[in-house]
Amino acid sequence: MSENPADTSRTVAAGPQRMTPSEAFVETLVANDVTDIFGIMGSAFMDAMDIFAPAGIRLVPVVHEQGAAHMADGYARVSGRHGVVIGQNGPGISNCVTAIAAAYWAHSPVVIVTPETGTMGMGLGGFQEANQLPMFQEFTKYQAHVNNPNRMAEFTGRAFDRAMSEIGPTQLNIPRDYFYGDITTEIPRPNRLDRGAGGEKSLNEAAELLATAEFPVIISGGGVVMADGVDACKALAERLGAPVVNSYLHNDSFPASHPQWCGPLGYQGSKAAMKLIAKADVVVALGSRLGPFGTLPQHGMDYWPKNAKIIQIDADHKMLGLVKKITVGICGDARDAAAALTERLAGRTLACDATRERRAAVMKAEQDAWEEELSAWTHEKDPFSLDMIAEQEEEEGDWLHPREVLRELERAMPPRVMVSTDIGNINSVANSYLRFEEPRSFFAPMSFGNCGYALPTIIGAKAAAMDRPAIAYAGDGAWGMSMGEIMTAVRHDIPVTAVVFHNRQWGAEKKNQVDFYNRRFVAGELENESFAAIAEAMGADGIVVEKLSDVGPALQKAVDAQMDEGRTTVIEIMCTRELGDPFRRDALSKPVRYLEKYQDYV
Repeated sequence: MSENPADTSRTVAAGPQRMTPSEAFVETLVANDVTDIFGIMGSAFMDAMDIFAPAGIRLVPVVHEQGAAHMADGYARVSGRHGVVIGQNGPGISNCVTAIAAAYWAHSPVVIVTPETGTMGMGLGGFQEANQLPMFQEFTKYQAHVNNPNRMAEFTGRAFDRAMSEIGPTQLNIPRDYFYGDITTEIPRPNRLDRGAGGEKSLNEAAELLATAEFPVIISGGGVVMADGVDACKALAERLGAPVVNSYLHNDSFPASHPQWCGPLGYQGSKAAMKLIAKADVVVALGSRLGPFGTLPQHGMDYWPKNAKIIQIDADHKMLGLVKKITVGICGDARDAAAALTERLAGRTLACDATRERRAAVMKAEQDAWEEELSAWTHEKDPFSLDMIAEQEEEEGDWLHPREVLRELERAMPPRVMVSTDIGNINSVANSYLRFEEPRSFFAPMSFGNCGYALPTIIGAKAAAMDRPAIAYAGDGAWGMSMGEIMTAVRHDIPVTAVVFHNRQWGAEKKNQVDFYNRRFVAGELENESFAAIAEAMGADGIVVEKLSDVGPALQKAVDAQMDEGRTTVIEIMCTRELGDPFRRDALSKPVRYLEKYQDYV
């Protein structure tokens, strides 16, 4: 939300106008409704930065540019508009690569503006010179390079258009000397696609297939959120009486209070969701690319249905049938496609009508069984975790079991909450416990899986929705990569709440050392100072929680401080060192040693 003194109208003049390239750049930002940019100031774009404020654009200075790009990602995912990040040429821009990769796999319309070495210095090895386009070519949908100052508005507008049409990050690369000069140019109007429901032939084939299904299941994916298609998904699900499962890390793609909601698939997801989709004869993958990590076996179940017919609906035709074999592929908007299928099924007698009551009973039984299991699942039960719990209780007292903490946090969540989770063991277990009632509420680094994601992303999300509570989950390892952005939240009055699980280890990788390397621990231990005290030193509030009964009240206190007083709070949860299932049982195998000196390490 912009706090700068802005033009009252924020309008852009029509027709060719005389201006500087910096003005052309900024006016094109205004045409695309940009009010917030995240980054660190630099001489490379200072001429444009000088006129951000009168154009109604706030530059939010961050601690580190990776954080800025994550903030732009969070901002885009909540607002449905562009997130924008900018930095100094060379090192400022290279710092953003990791976060732009995360935005790429989240399909976020982030525009990264990369000022470049001046044209007369390129190739001479000057100060902060770098070839900036190759850095981002794998993680952007489109790369615009301003090759002449007269084309500044053209390329800027195209980068913003392509971020929306291609559903992902784009790069706008600008030689720093091209911000200056005198040009006559016209500011392009934004061009937005009307995607539609998909082809008539594929929609009709899908409808006929659904008409014969006896146990249809819907996967509600991220495309449902991006298309504002939750209501359309609900209507289709209710017509079919179908269980609805969330695709991996898209727990906000269907309301948890709906009786047909069955929870998320994928790592640490819902057993109810997995057992139900295993029964499907037809699966509708609505707005999901069916990523390989999101359908891996879990909880000892290889649950993907082997004989089901798959209808996949995605706005990107390249995703159709890429990961899973499909029967019908529909290239279309998730909302419009769901509505078109519901319309085609209206008034028809469907095979699933006869099995609706039986299917509802099975659905309810699986949901209830999973909730009962979650409530009883108070701690990890593998031998190593039990040993570590006993050892820690002897040394330090009865610290908290992560699953119990996650359940208490779930119960204490305020209405309309937004939650971001980092990568890591406890954060991944949280996938079983996070439930939402509205879309644009849950943010995770998706299949890129980078640490240091949660805090800056939730700051960006909060900047886009100041009226909503914003909470980040992070383990102590990932927290160390991003906690400096607490200063950004405090400095710029973007209050958030961070929950840090303090268990003094890199838990996800340590679990691999337990399962595959005979408990030979290398580089996995972390000895940390008090994160609550560090937060207080940065101007935020800090709360240390050592009792289960204090978890809910601590979260409530922090959220009240966020919403009523504009205060940022770090809640430090003192957890045991127990470990959940490893990320990738499929990616490791027992080692085989050949050299004699390594034989003891088999």
